Amino acid sequence: MTETQHVIALNPYRKGNKGKVFSNSMAVYDKVIASPEIRKMIQQIRGELPIPKVNANDEKAVKKAQDRLKSELPFFCPHYGIFKNNVRRQENAQPESFMFQTIIDVDDREYVDKAIEKARELNCSDSIWNGSLLHLCYSARKKLHIGIRLPVGMTIEETQKAYCEALGVPYDESCITPERMIYLTDKDSEIYRSKMWCAVLSEKEILMRRQAYLDRGLTVDGRAGKVNSLQFKVNSNSNDNVENNRLSGNDGNPAVSAGSAVQPAQPGNSHGADAPHIGDSGGNQDAGGLGAREKNLIAFDLFTQAAGLGGMEIDTVGSRHSSLLAIMSAGASRVMEEEELMKVVRVKMPSYYQENDCHQLIHDFYAKYADNTKPMSREVMRVNALAEQKASQQVNSLQLKVNRADGNHAVQSSNLKVQSTGEDYPDPPEMPKKLPKLVELLISRTPEIYKPAVAHAIFPPLATHLWKTRFRYIDNVEHEARLMTLLLAGTGAGKSSVNRPIDFIMEDIRLRDAENLKREKAWKDEMLRKGANKDKRKRPENLIIQEIDADMTNPAFVMRTAEAQEHFLYTSLNELDQFDALKGSGSQQFRIMCLAADPGNKYGQTRVGTMSVTERVTIRFNWNASTTIQKGQRYFSKVLTDGPISRINFCTIPEREIGEDMPVYGTYDESYREALRPYIENLNKVTGLIECKEAFQLALKLKDENAEFARLSQDRTFENLSFRANVIAYLKACVLYVANGCKWEPEIDEFIRWSEQYDLYCKMRFFGDMIAKENFMAEKSSKRGPQNLLQILPDNFTAAQLLAIRLEHGLDAKGTDMMIRQWLHRNYIRRAYQYTGKRDSCDSCDSFEKLKYRHDGMVIES
Repeated sequence: MTETQHVIALNPYRKGNKGKVFSNSMAVYDKVIASPEIRKMIQQIRGELPIPKVNANDEKAVKKAQDRLKSELPFFCPHYGIFKNNVRRQENAQPESFMFQTIIDVDDREYVDKAIEKARELNCSDSIWNGSLLHLCYSARKKLHIGIRLPVGMTIEETQKAYCEALGVPYDESCITPERMIYLTDKDSEIYRSKMWCAVLSEKEILMRRQAYLDRGLTVDGRAGKVNSLQFKVNSNSNDNVENNRLSGNDGNPAVSAGSAVQPAQPGNSHGADAPHIGDSGGNQDAGGLGAREKNLIAFDLFTQAAGLGGMEIDTVGSRHSSLLAIMSAGASRVMEEEELMKVVRVKMPSYYQENDCHQLIHDFYAKYADNTKPMSREVMRVNALAEQKASQQVNSLQLKVNRADGNHAVQSSNLKVQSTGEDYPDPPEMPKKLPKLVELLISRTPEIYKPAVAHAIFPPLATHLWKTRFRYIDNVEHEARLMTLLLAGTGAGKSSVNRPIDFIMEDIRLRDAENLKREKAWKDEMLRKGANKDKRKRPENLIIQEIDADMTNPAFVMRTAEAQEHFLYTSLNELDQFDALKGSGSQQFRIMCLAADPGNKYGQTRVGTMSVTERVTIRFNWNASTTIQKGQRYFSKVLTDGPISRINFCTIPEREIGEDMPVYGTYDESYREALRPYIENLNKVTGLIECKEAFQLALKLKDENAEFARLSQDRTFENLSFRANVIAYLKACVLYVANGCKWEPEIDEFIRWSEQYDLYCKMRFFGDMIAKENFMAEKSSKRGPQNLLQILPDNFTAAQLLAIRLEHGLDAKGTDMMIRQWLHRNYIRRAYQYTGKRDSCDSCDSFEKLKYRHDGMVIES
């Protein structure tokens, strides 16, 4: 009997980003609810423990503090196990991960005890709810959450309504959204848990349930259907004969008794499958009957990203005012009229739309800033054009013919969208048009799509030509050109595109290695021919072999390093796991990766045997490797915070469109070889300490840019990765400088800046969330991916708005004053009025004006 698998979409972090959830096992869920910290928070929320620095006699202060604590709890999504890109949005819920379960929210204390007893009674009854109870748990405020399995064929909404009616509690319509989240409570709050809670059902049952939805004209996860006669309403007081309408229970047997009628509900369209906003005229129809044009909905999403709010939950109490203000400031108010924006906000921020503050904010903003006589900025024009294009493409992709019993007619289904509206990870930084001559030469035969990857991959083999060559970094530490590059890309993406340029770069080293390999083989053959008692000739001297085999063992690696006489070793691996040959007695391959980047490192082995390798060496090891993204993530999953990732230069290849033409390479001929020769000769003839003031100044500048972004984003993961990324970029600049005859090219500046940004982009994209998880599991503070918090804020903001943004990004409240003082000192902001008090004093009503990173693109001199 196969073991039942469980999956849960969970954000396990305190103060976690409400827009992010990660697919986890129940082990992570259990660890979170068993945490003493969560237990303490729940006790404070329920008033069982005092909250520090809160006056227990001030009811309003206590209530506010309890609300804040509740908003900081970890949370999970009960309806789906996987969300695309880990972004908790309705359109990102993956249909194939639908859990066929929901949670009933009993939000009135007077119903709690009754609901617990009734839920158990229903679970044992001869009705549709037999065997449906999966979970019973007290909520943060000691109310009740009831997890139940959906009856076959019933949607979340239908199940919620019917179960609440059977339970005798009010129905809450906010509980039916696909992306719904539930705050976690502690282990002691759990009353009952079935082994099928958050379980992946058997393939047979999943197919049966999906087919039941499809038979009703719904999607496989019970969405996007307009069904009248097949919508269900349970009436336990009816004695009608409903034999033909019975549903199958969890065990496949009829679950509706003769006393429980299943009757058609009134016509309705709770899922908006036939929403009239998708038509034939370029997306200009109403959205969901609310009057918002498709193009405006897309534009709103694009301006949300432009405002730095992509992936965030913008309709959240405490930050939605500033979020909407930022979106309007980013340009949304320039491409749609006030009434049109109202309609869009009604769709995108339905909760905030109900508040008078929302309507007043929009009205006041248009009254003060709207001026259609002014020309649009280039960025606003770009977003507007992109929205028009996406709306047009979306309409074309959403036409679907469906055969219905009453004839054939067109149905437009919003779940069929194939055009992204910004949830996908952004594209990597674009490579500069003007490149250093050597880089331009080496990628000249490479198809356009592969050029960024090749531009990164050329540096390890180039640096391998340097011998006893040092460069003084900005921390006054001398470095050799220690460079390692890993290409992460999908299967069939073209990872082999880097091989030909590497072959030409390594040509001279391979010729010398071939001669020395012959000498080594001749010596080995001689040793085999001699008997045990005969004198054996010593191993040949000057046996420098720089390119090593992928399957080399640890002792052989130490021996090759010792014999290399301070030359670099090099290898190029088709698959990252070929490094496993270097494991030795432990995970030595990761240690070698770390030491290979560190100047003055020591590594080796001591053995008793006279024939064993006993050496202590300094590792000089440059390499290229490639693998798929998933394999790369698995390979480093146990050493995320141990050093290898920060020391490696990462690159990728974007996914090509389906059916796109095959990329065509140029010819790698004699002219390519001859053009490369002088650069290789320059690398071979230089030794000693090389001073390149341009590279030094560039490293200082990039260090300051990274530090500024780290201060504004308050992201330590980015900052930690940026330290070594800057060293890598500096060494690349020095390699280009030496290869060019120790002459600086203006193009090196922009190329190296792009190279560092690209490296950091790949690290944060492929490992950012994993590092965050690792930090949490190690019970350390965890941060989300980097965002410029100043850029998110409106051009004029209050300290309270900044506090809300900090809390939303998982930062503590006490750092707000320090952050403001730092921004004031750095001239990022200024007070919005003449201030005469102490500089280090700050009140929540204080207002500030941005001097940099404004939404209008201006930079104001302080």
